[in-house]
Amino acid sequence: MPTASRHAFVHRLPMRSPDDVSALATAIAQGTIAPAGIVAILGKTEGNGCVNDFTRAFAVRSLEALLGRHLASDAVRQIAMVMSGGTEGALSPHMIVFEAREADNDTPRAHAKSLALGRARTPELASEHLGRMPQVEQVAAGVRVAMADAGITDPADVHYVQVKCPLLTMERIEAAEARGQRTAVRDTLKSMGFSRGASALGVAVALGELASSDLSDQMICAGYARYSERAATSGGVELLDHEILVAGMSADWTGPLAIDHAVMADGIDTEPARAALARLGLNVAGQVPAAERGRIAAVLAKAEAAQSGRVRGHRHTMLDDSDVSSTRHARAFVGGALAGLFGFTDLFVSGGAEHQGPDGGGPVAVIARRD
Repeated sequence: MPTASRHAFVHRLPMRSPDDVSALATAIAQGTIAPAGIVAILGKTEGNGCVNDFTRAFAVRSLEALLGRHLASDAVRQIAMVMSGGTEGALSPHMIVFEAREADNDTPRAHAKSLALGRARTPELASEHLGRMPQVEQVAAGVRVAMADAGITDPADVHYVQVKCPLLTMERIEAAEARGQRTAVRDTLKSMGFSRGASALGVAVALGELASSDLSDQMICAGYARYSERAATSGGVELLDHEILVAGMSADWTGPLAIDHAVMADGIDTEPARAALARLGLNVAGQVPAAERGRIAAVLAKAEAAQSGRVRGHRHTMLDDSDVSSTRHARAFVGGALAGLFGFTDLFVSGGAEHQGPDGGGPVAVIARRD
């Protein structure tokens, strides 16, 4: 009997509002998406992306309600639902549904390796461990579980790791202090950066980019020379654990989809993304031609305001704006730069790239259909 392999599908669907799941409902009704095969859903919602952005939880609850009509509650909980708030500029609210189906190995293989997907959830994180080494280690362990779920054994085959991580609220801080513990920070907005940073370093440890022994609590959100080139982390008030999605390449998977990644040195450095496109078989001199855009299943990127306060020697004011968080400026800035290359605006651009690529830059991953 032939052994079965897996086939990955990626669906990019529009959202009219944070609770709009109509495009997914239609795809399920038409048989385009099988709920039992959904591995993860990444979404861009139109909130502020800060501590009080409940559009993320609103979207998750709406997805859970829809999928709960098709799946048991335990199966729904296994799906990684990573909502990233903030669609500043012309970024379009949307969701990306990652699906896996069984594929018969009798079907001739067109490619040696194809897109592979894996997921994991960690235990809940104690608030006093957020932004510290216990969070690094917990995320590293979770990434290893997700890699095993994807059937990826070589970290070099991993091109993108999405982590949804918790943040601190005053209630969570006070609960930790009542236990006699102190949190890494008492500023709830800063806690998002510390959680993203520690989670990114956990990815780096799992992928062998950094050694745990070379890290310390004091380096988190301070030693920015240490980073992962494949981590994308997003903080949210709607969870206490970590949801992890690993995307890479594996000979155990089949299908035309492939993923590649690159690292932007700053917010306008789109040439690495162009190089990733070329490695995926799309050689473009300027903007991706309209006829080729249908081959691109998803674009996933991180955005960050450089701590130096400069971009290529020129001053920026993203860190000086006391009205609007710098993460919101950075999302709009990088979203515009990438839209100029790819020719569309439903891009998964997430703000806050602490330890995710070099200071002021960030990783970008592209999933595309090969010929």
